[in-house]
Formats: sequence, structure tokens, C-alpha cells
Amino acid sequence: MSRQRSGKRTWLAVALALVYPGAGHLYLREGVRALLWFGLVFVTTALSVPASAIPDSGELSIETIMAASQALPTAASVAIVALSVLSTVDAYRLARERNRRVKGASADEPDTGGQCPHCGREADTEFEFCQWCGEPLDADGS
Repeated sequence: MSRQRSGKRTWLAVALALVYPGAGHLYLREGVRALLWFGLVFVTTALSVPASAIPDSGELSIETIMAASQALPTAASVAIVALSVLSTVDAYRLARERNRRVKGASADEPDTGGQCPHCGREADTEFEFCQWCGEPLDADGS
């Protein structure tokens, strides 16, 4: 069996993008896009945090992070939230597009519907074997 290309889980890309903008793109193996989202959020945060919010002691704790976040101007908070939403939407769109392409590219291969033909459980088609029963994922078992 030729190695099947696998789609990515859309919900996981979205969840990772919600944790931090760009993380969903890393999961989708879009490194340049991930770096752009990471950098955009970092630069926006660095430019919007006032110097008065940064503690003189250089100590990093929950209290100092909370104090810095409360000292953010409203416009900066809105910008960071907007970047997070845009990153999440972009990760969702990329995952859906990739899954659509993978589904179309594998139309000539036997469609097992993502299920193992031997045990019937949902199998990750990125592997050539079922992670549950260890049998090959091709329909004829060879």
C-alpha cells in the first residue's frame, strides 16, 4: 500500500490557536505562518505594554503578569484579542482546506472512511497500520 496522506484534525488546530496564536499553524506544519503569528502577537504586546507595567525587580511571577495585563490600554487588549481570533480563523480555514485537498487526492485509493477494515475502529490514516489492532490499513490486507 502506498502511504496515504492524512488530513489534520480541525478542532485540534483551532484549540491550539486559541491557546496561543500560531500554535495551530505549527500543528498544521505551516512553520512560516506560525512564526508570523507568533511574531505579530509578540511585537504587538511588546509595543503596547507601558514601561510602568514592567516591574523593576525583573521578577517574573503571576502577580507581575497580572499587573502588566491590567495596565494594558484597552486598544492594545482589543488588538491582541483580534489577533488571536484572526489566527484561530486562519488555522481553521487552513485545516479545512488541507482536509478537503487530502480527501480529493485520495479518491483513487480505497476509502475506508478512516476506519480499520479489520477491527472497525477509527484509524489514523497517517500510518500504514491500525494503531488499535496493528493490521495494515489497506482494504485487501496485503
